[in-house]
Amino acid sequence: MSKKILVTGGAGYIGSVLVRILLNKGYQVRAFDSLKFGGDALYDVAQHPSFEFMRGDLRVDADVERALNGVDHVAHLAAIVGDPACSKFSDEAQEVNWTASVKLFEKAEASGLKRFVFASTCSNYGKMADPNSYVDETSELRPVSLYAELKVKFENYLLKERKEANICATALRFSTVYGFSPRIRFDLTVNEFTRNVCLTGEQEIWGPQFNRPYCHVDDLARAVVLALEAPETKVKANVFNVGDTTENYSKRMLMEEIQKQLPNAKAIYVERTEDPRDYRVNCDKIKNELGFSITKKVPDGIREIIKLMHSGIITDARAAKFSNI
Repeated sequence: MSKKILVTGGAGYIGSVLVRILLNKGYQVRAFDSLKFGGDALYDVAQHPSFEFMRGDLRVDADVERALNGVDHVAHLAAIVGDPACSKFSDEAQEVNWTASVKLFEKAEASGLKRFVFASTCSNYGKMADPNSYVDETSELRPVSLYAELKVKFENYLLKERKEANICATALRFSTVYGFSPRIRFDLTVNEFTRNVCLTGEQEIWGPQFNRPYCHVDDLARAVVLALEAPETKVKANVFNVGDTTENYSKRMLMEEIQKQLPNAKAIYVERTEDPRDYRVNCDKIKNELGFSITKKVPDGIREIIKLMHSGIITDARAAKFSNI
């Protein structure tokens, strides 16, 4: 493989972890980010001889052309991320997650880049038709939010409309992420529940019976590297769920895992019969075809957030910078 990789969204929650993994593996890395949430997550790598940062907007052609110049592969993580953020900033989400992403791919192909790995989401599955089953990559996509609708739309563009493109494109449907990152977020279920329990001793949980797959931020970033390095025949115009089939949890199960580590935590369950998102995901394909396996599980992520909260390093864990909304 060639050595220079562009990471869009490189200062973000997953992007900042991916940058470090790539640098540790000996790659040259260019991080591209608008710094909507600041650049603190990249301070400690700023002086790395193989690291370069470019501030820019994915919607500005000149910024994208500058970012693509001289690189060989793209890990495309930049987006308006999450259902609440896309609902609140719907116009920007349409521009970034769809229009600008298509332009990025077109320019990458025209520039002769070799790989394009797209960070998609298991939210594409929406609400399962059969609540007792598991969905996999062949299952119907049932997006119930603008965030998922735009991810599905771009997936279809990459894997169907541009299937024969001269660039090897892969879509990775990420499980719900959690765990420590240099750009820590507390608007993610595991991190949020754990933070709140550390702060107040309790957590109110709406719809505790609804399920979702979970995967540590380190492992999601590792999956991107795996897709970049895998033989083209295995990943071109292909899609993979990223996580582990055993790591599907209901909200009640997450709270019970937190209570194992913080026994005095109080759970306040608010039963709901309807929730727009409820899905359990089978992740065997990426394990069987690419040899992927996770290195951390939900209890590990809970432990990381507890340690961070108890350290006293964060003086205001409810600060706006720790959320995408």
